[in-house]
Amino acid sequence: MRWEKDLLGSKEIADEAYYGIHTLRALENFPISGYKVHPKLLEALVVIKKAAAEVNGELGHIPQEVAQAIAVAAEEVLAGGLREAFVVDALQGGAGTSTNMNVNEVLANRAIELLGGKKGDYERVHPLNHVNKQQSTNDVYPTALRMAAVWLLKPLSEACARLQQIFQDKEAEFASVIKVGRTELQDAVPIMLGQEFSAYAQAVARDRWRLYKVEERLRQVNLGGTAVGTGLAADWQYIYRVNDRVRQYAKFGMARAENMIDITQNADVFVEVSGLLKALAVNIGKIANDLRLLASGPRAGLAEICLPERQAGSSLMPGKVNPIIPEAVNQASFHVIASDTAITLAAQAGQLELNAFLPLIAHHLLSSIDILTQSVTIFGSLCVAGIRANQAVCRNNLENSLISVTALVPYLGYDTATAVVRQATASGRPVAAVVRDMQLLEPEEVDRILDPHNMTMPLQRR
Repeated sequence: MRWEKDLLGSKEIADEAYYGIHTLRALENFPISGYKVHPKLLEALVVIKKAAAEVNGELGHIPQEVAQAIAVAAEEVLAGGLREAFVVDALQGGAGTSTNMNVNEVLANRAIELLGGKKGDYERVHPLNHVNKQQSTNDVYPTALRMAAVWLLKPLSEACARLQQIFQDKEAEFASVIKVGRTELQDAVPIMLGQEFSAYAQAVARDRWRLYKVEERLRQVNLGGTAVGTGLAADWQYIYRVNDRVRQYAKFGMARAENMIDITQNADVFVEVSGLLKALAVNIGKIANDLRLLASGPRAGLAEICLPERQAGSSLMPGKVNPIIPEAVNQASFHVIASDTAITLAAQAGQLELNAFLPLIAHHLLSSIDILTQSVTIFGSLCVAGIRANQAVCRNNLENSLISVTALVPYLGYDTATAVVRQATASGRPVAAVVRDMQLLEPEEVDRILDPHNMTMPLQRR
């Protein structure tokens, strides 16, 4: 065991532990959720620490050998090492200070070892005086969160692109399948099944574009602003160089914000991103609802499409297969929508120069991106790609409906068309037969107007 001290006193720490007293206090103070800090957030923090150590070494703010040891320790973590040493709960007080200190202590103790010392020998490498030099949690943590979000949004955007393409493939496959369109769960007018899928593709395309564009706001960071965005305790050379170095390592365009005080105070960009994630969740949730409904049955429901069978659906009822992928997508969308509420409340609760609730924002934002990426991926590959149209059911439903009467309105007027549908309902006869009996139109005109395919496009395109 070794002893470490801070302003509150001393504590005993296991010799093998790479973390120190600040992390130990966080373990004691925040046994809350059991969720670990998101690995991409940790990765971004370590990238910043590496860049800061290198720049501080180049500028002579810390010894070169110390800077090099910190950078090597950071590289080891980025390669997957020491991950078990990052132990603090994702939900914590202090605006992310516990996470920042966990990273500082792990890198410091590993750097000490690389220099031939023993963990806890902070005369060699100090978590604050060296690893955290010219930094504050208040500029490092939000910068890392923005980096992590940008990194994670790219795979989500790619997953949306794949789902969009799958829907477009189904649009082409189902282009000739005509069926009953429905509004408020009541028969409406004819529609092509491919047209329904074209709308799904367009909705996902819209979400993909919105998420792509929002990255621009995430690329503005306050690194170098230190405690409140004024840059206290950091020199200009460091501020410019560290931002350039982090941009190089992050591998995407990011820039120091013109007003770092604003970026330090306000978390509205995370609300914006979360809102767009919620929009995607709403869209895929709605589509999942549609697919479950269209596949309901198979004998006593709509059964106009068949979903891929993924697993047995009941421990009691033989042969039952449930729409499990859409159901999972629904649940994921509920989760993301709930997370958006938490992010909104946390962003609003910030006070004066800092938002103390960034850890909750980070946890929900990054986990929402992960959940959506996986959900969109399985939705496309395990469900949508394998959907089959039940053309016989679609045609039978259409032929047994009275929805064709709507096409008569431009020719007969609303009141006469209503009388036609009433007569057809009472007699049980098709709409076309009633119109012919009533001699309201010429027979060939009736056939043209009531052609179901013609009813899936505007009048001038027929």
